[in-house]
Amino acid sequence: MNLLDWLGDHVWAIWLALALLLGIAEILSLDLVLIMLAVGALAGAGVAVVAPDLWWLQIGVATAVSLITLLLLRPTLLERVRNMPGYRSSTDRLLGASGVAVSAIDKAGGEVKLDGISWSARPYDSSMVIEAGTEIEVYEIDGATAVVYPKHDQLP
Repeated sequence: MNLLDWLGDHVWAIWLALALLLGIAEILSLDLVLIMLAVGALAGAGVAVVAPDLWWLQIGVATAVSLITLLLLRPTLLERVRNMPGYRSSTDRLLGASGVAVSAIDKAGGEVKLDGISWSARPYDSSMVIEAGTEIEVYEIDGATAVVYPKHDQLP
């Protein structure tokens, strides 16, 4: 008996392997999406143990469990994680970060480079104009716009 014959007789092993791969991928992504799909794959494995010939039921249960966990469990888990003491989102980590003005920044906008990534920007003080090449610091993130001011040693 070769491996393909064995897998054909033990479909649950395919579901279990899929759940394991999704679990490992979740460790790399930390999105809480792939782990929900892994839970669905585990449910599919459970159905495969009980009803190995009903592939459509296995897929249906795996899909339903994945969708339910994605829609109901994931938002709750994300909210709990975000409310934990010491949690800082990636945009929160930019507060106080240094960068460089790529173009002139005035109340109409401009562009800065933070950690090698370009951001649209506007000055903290709307009457201020920050020239290109000026080192800046991030005051806050407003949507996809960095609100910035020149570093203290570069103030006029």
